Amino acid sequence: MPQLTYLEAIRQGIWEEMERDPAVFCLGEDIGIYGGAFKVTDGFIDRFGSERVIDTPIAESAIVGAAFGASLTGMRPVAEFQFMDFIGCAFNQIVNMVAKAHYRWGAPAPLVIRGPSGGNVHGGPFHSQNPEAWFVHAPGLKVVCPASAYDAKGLIKASIRDNNPVIFFEHKYLYRRIKEDVPSEDYIVPLGKARVAREGRELSIITYAAMLHVALEAAAILAREGIELEVLDLRTLSPLDRDAIAQTVRKTNKVILLHEDVRTGGIAGEIAAVINEEVFEDLDGPIVRITAQDSPVPFSPPQEEFFLPKVSDVVREARRLHAY
Repeated sequence: MPQLTYLEAIRQGIWEEMERDPAVFCLGEDIGIYGGAFKVTDGFIDRFGSERVIDTPIAESAIVGAAFGASLTGMRPVAEFQFMDFIGCAFNQIVNMVAKAHYRWGAPAPLVIRGPSGGNVHGGPFHSQNPEAWFVHAPGLKVVCPASAYDAKGLIKASIRDNNPVIFFEHKYLYRRIKEDVPSEDYIVPLGKARVAREGRELSIITYAAMLHVALEAAAILAREGIELEVLDLRTLSPLDRDAIAQTVRKTNKVILLHEDVRTGGIAGEIAAVINEEVFEDLDGPIVRITAQDSPVPFSPPQEEFFLPKVSDVVREARRLHAY
């Protein structure tokens, strides 16, 4: 079984879907001749040609509009943004047009909008954001945030095959920093299904994307102290796997919600509401949130380190909750 980086897994997943289905095509800024800002589509134009690998102007709203129109004719576009920070430039197209296609016309809109998000790369306030919660709030969209190479490939393939619009966030810190065995044979990871990344019995951490690796590192430290954490990787934020959330809370009775996004309005607040509605009686302690600060992402490396959730934050809060 070959080992792939997170980036290579996404690349391979898109490539395989383009080989499998002639309706799949890519469009975005510098994705053709240059191969994309992070080289996810490097070599695609040589294999599939300029009709299926389309370089566009730097105009996110136009990219989404073109992709949306193509999806309504039966195509399966994969639109790339160089940085997901600029997805706001296409907000009206995504939320008022794309997300409402099925509700307005009963029409499928099988398109994927993908690109890099997240911090810890010293990219500053315009190249480090985590805007996923903006789109969780919009009915009609699916929102995906993979944390591993295996999931990244399986989820991008599932997203391309889905008949609904999918916003696919790729954490840029993970692109070349993680590597794992990824099957060569065809597979998908179903959207809306979380996975238990580490079994535990005393406390649960619910997280996604790069913060999964922070949670796993903290869990290894705490295990040496006899505190066994269960780590749940959401993988998909919309639809949210409410059953998996309830199951882990029933098992451990204490829960930490961890994400890199800022605190106010982040997905942790929604998950806390789900827990309150469905498994409140199973809780033996307060729901704890660990998030980024309510601030733009700092450019200064020491300030960014302070801004982002860290392993030490998880260890500290887990010890406190365990003793509650």
